[in-house]
Amino acid sequence: MKGIVFNLLEEVVTREHGEAAWEAILDSAGVGGAYTSLGSYEDDEFMGLVAVAAESLGQDEVVVVRSFGREALPLLAERYPDFFSPHPSTEPFLMTLNRIIHPEVRKLYPGADVPNFEFGESNGALTMSYRSRRQLCAFGEGLIEGAAAHYGETVEISQPQCMRRGDESCEFKIVLTSA
Repeated sequence: MKGIVFNLLEEVVTREHGEAAWEAILDSAGVGGAYTSLGSYEDDEFMGLVAVAAESLGQDEVVVVRSFGREALPLLAERYPDFFSPHPSTEPFLMTLNRIIHPEVRKLYPGADVPNFEFGESNGALTMSYRSRRQLCAFGEGLIEGAAAHYGETVEISQPQCMRRGDESCEFKIVLTSA
């Protein structure tokens, strides 16, 4: 996993809970915490940090990862405004993930292992299929929630399929409305 994800996690934790909380998470996870944005780190190290954070907050790891995605999105929008500014709303932004954003991510962060998405429509909802060996669909869900907030929309997300429940892929059904 690329260091940028660890950097975002550090920023979210320190903003929400303070620098001492981040240091405590690093100590409890038994990691050094010196992450460079271009560096590559083991997925297990990220999940170890999530596990410690979840335990300290008394929350499920999935809840922590989803919350992290939601809180990380504004930081991404601040760092990479050109990914966000051309779009008037969440849906056209999401539609650029495979063809614009992830190719640019691979340029900025060589070796990045990004997920793949497929899009469709079902009963007025945007359907978004997610495949990744990491199975971080909760992070994706949080990013979608953060994107909706960024564009001033409300979002309802259901997940009828999930790789963590044994399905071949995760599927989000996304209903967006103007706030």
